[in-house]
Amino acid sequence: MLPPPVPAVMAQYDFNRPATTLDRSGFGHTLRIIAGHGGRLRAVVHGTGDALAFPPRCDHGVCPHVALQSPGTADLNPGARNLAYGADVLLAPGQTSKGQNVVQKGYSKTSSQYKLQVDGLAGQPSCVLVDERRAGIRMVRSSVTAADGRWHAVRCERAGARFDIYVDGVLRGRTRVPADLSVANNWPLSIGGKGAYRDNDQFNGVLDNVWVRIG
Repeated sequence: MLPPPVPAVMAQYDFNRPATTLDRSGFGHTLRIIAGHGGRLRAVVHGTGDALAFPPRCDHGVCPHVALQSPGTADLNPGARNLAYGADVLLAPGQTSKGQNVVQKGYSKTSSQYKLQVDGLAGQPSCVLVDERRAGIRMVRSSVTAADGRWHAVRCERAGARFDIYVDGVLRGRTRVPADLSVANNWPLSIGGKGAYRDNDQFNGVLDNVWVRIG
């Protein structure tokens, strides 16, 4: 019997200068900056390295937006394999909104998807999966907030039919998904928002150590 495949980190971003957008996994998914209406990223100190601050909350009709995007590469598609992804998140209580995207690949209405977001005024992170063949959003939401002005490591983890969310290494939510649920699409990996859209689900805090592991 062959041993099970070893999970591989397919994308990893520490945002340390000078190569802020470099993929540290070695798979070459270097990010490009997508911005509009004056949206900018700002490097801030985090530990011994750097993190990226995204535009603050804006309640006007047209707001600054910015996201980071990889090339649309197939090796970031897990299919039905196990999947984990996450980020270090810093978000103040007054910076929450209806929904803020941390990392995603694909879109729920037009393709399959995996996503980590911070939901609602309470700032509870949640993880999303959308199958490539069957409509419907599968979500698991954390029982605790990540919007308290402190750094939190948030992780989404799919293993077979189990779908979990962890905050600072503690399991904070679990649900079941179809064991054959598959995510595969041609969209890039996006960090901090959907992309160059007015309705961007813009993240309004600071991010560091974004990663995707498959297998």
